[in-house]
Amino acid sequence: MKLGIIDISVIFGYLMLTVVIGLVLRKRAQKDKSAYLLGGNRLPWYMLGLSNASGMFDISGTMWLVTITFVYGLKSVWIPWLWPVFNQIFLMVFLSVWVRRSNVTTGAEWIGTRFGKGRDAAMSHAVVVVFALITCLGYLAYGFIGLGKFVQIFIPWSVVQPYIPFHVPVEYVPHIYGIIFTFFAVFYSVLGGMSGIVWADVLQYLIMTVSAIVIAIIAMSALGNSTLNVPDGWMNPFFGWKLHMDWSHIIAEVNEKIASDGYSLFSIFFSMMLFKGVLVSLAGPAPNYDLQKILSTKSPKEAAMMSGFVSVVLMPVRYLMIAGFAVLALLYYNKLNLVVAGHIDFEQILPSAINEFVPVGFTGLLLAGLLAAFMSTFAGTLNAAQAYIVNDIYLKYLNPKASRRQINVTTYTTGVLVVIVSIFFGVFATDVNSILQWIVSALYGSYVASNVLKWYWWRFNGHGFFWGMVAGMVPALVFPYIFTETLDLYYFPLILIISVAGSIIGTYMAQPTDEETLKSFYKSVRPWGFWKPVHELVMADDPGFRKNKNFYRDMFNVVLGIIAQTGLVLAPIYLVLKKNLALGISLAIVAVIAIIMKKTWWDKLVEEEARMK
Repeated sequence: MKLGIIDISVIFGYLMLTVVIGLVLRKRAQKDKSAYLLGGNRLPWYMLGLSNASGMFDISGTMWLVTITFVYGLKSVWIPWLWPVFNQIFLMVFLSVWVRRSNVTTGAEWIGTRFGKGRDAAMSHAVVVVFALITCLGYLAYGFIGLGKFVQIFIPWSVVQPYIPFHVPVEYVPHIYGIIFTFFAVFYSVLGGMSGIVWADVLQYLIMTVSAIVIAIIAMSALGNSTLNVPDGWMNPFFGWKLHMDWSHIIAEVNEKIASDGYSLFSIFFSMMLFKGVLVSLAGPAPNYDLQKILSTKSPKEAAMMSGFVSVVLMPVRYLMIAGFAVLALLYYNKLNLVVAGHIDFEQILPSAINEFVPVGFTGLLLAGLLAAFMSTFAGTLNAAQAYIVNDIYLKYLNPKASRRQINVTTYTTGVLVVIVSIFFGVFATDVNSILQWIVSALYGSYVASNVLKWYWWRFNGHGFFWGMVAGMVPALVFPYIFTETLDLYYFPLILIISVAGSIIGTYMAQPTDEETLKSFYKSVRPWGFWKPVHELVMADDPGFRKNKNFYRDMFNVVLGIIAQTGLVLAPIYLVLKKNLALGISLAIVAVIAIIMKKTWWDKLVEEEARMK
């Protein structure tokens, strides 16, 4: 264990600050439901953007990204499209604006604006709540297991065990650590609500930025003028039909990692990932912390600005750290302690590299930042879960006339219960990658069909939404036990086909959504897509209504935005690797796209916002 008094003091100081934030913002959060769940829609867009970026800068994700960068080099920049990371571009260009125009508190509440108040709308509402809670619990378990694996490097169980009155098997040590640090996240998120989460996230982002710069400098200094011993193709982001990356004569165990990941046929993997990613992005934000941040903004324009700001502040900082740790791990691989329970675990690269290479003092700062990253993701996801339980179950069905005190008590109670259940799920998670694959491939596969159709097809109704979601969620929960040797991404098309069939059949089993609901939704949200019958009804009432004809412009901006976002990922990696020409080209591409999108996106956004007022 390398932690010194300074490191421990820094970590303790950060944890105490989170407690103070929760206590200070407790009264503000208790004013009403909106103040607790959305910060009263008074939080600045840039703070929400920093908070959202901070929430994505989590321990589990960072551990995973360092691992894939170590293994796949610059080709790893595509693998996060599994999430997909470029959904932030779709949100920036048009979907955040559409979502924010609804003026609701949660994604489930949004259902009423699209499908009305009938029985099918109630069914849709219920299935969204179920999906949201399953997703939140999955993310909480994902963060939980990542945190535990991270902490055990710095606090070996052999040091702690003598003070524990019972024996803990080695495989459950990460879960013990996860439980301990979870309680701090619970404290400030449950007490401070959205405002507490945002302020704690901004603090965490500042810590992580300083840490990332320090790590990048250490890595660049260690690299000097030497060349990394990596396979052919590691330095090239482009790829062919197969990966063709052979580690046999460098670190033979890495080949086993590539085989277990299932990425060898990289073109097929990339095509599937892009196909799924575009559909997931078109479906809009899933009902988690990202959606809650969008709903917390002051206006539709600020929602778009917040979503765009996330990529700008997240990618360069995060990848400075990721590239730094990957370079250090490659230079000094033999010094890393990656053996866990007798097997090499490449997910231990990040904590082991910190333990080995980061100087005293900065280790505490970095650990505080990464612990904060866990708590940020955990707190944001917990807030989303609380929002669905309180707003969409308790207030909608159990106690619609609840007093402010009853709402506060229910919110606190549900927060604690959700944490307990997520810890239970986390205990059964084997590693970060397995639960990540299930969330982004199988579970999100069940979400796609219904949530694409709800935006772009007028005839789609609540009945179709319900059966599309159910038809997708059931195989998403069952298939991992059937296709045990198959990467989750590869059975995504099967889940999609089943879900589309459920959506279409369910839609035509019931009447269309009532005209008034459709007209109200179409007039306020103004989506493009297949809305001709509704458009004609709206025009009959309001001949001056202007149809949204921005499909091609939006898609053009999405393509440009994804290229720029990828440039923001590559630039810090090239900086750390000292590839100055490639760095310059990446930054030049980003700059040119920024100039173009100033005219094709930003100016149009401002004009449309002014026209809508």
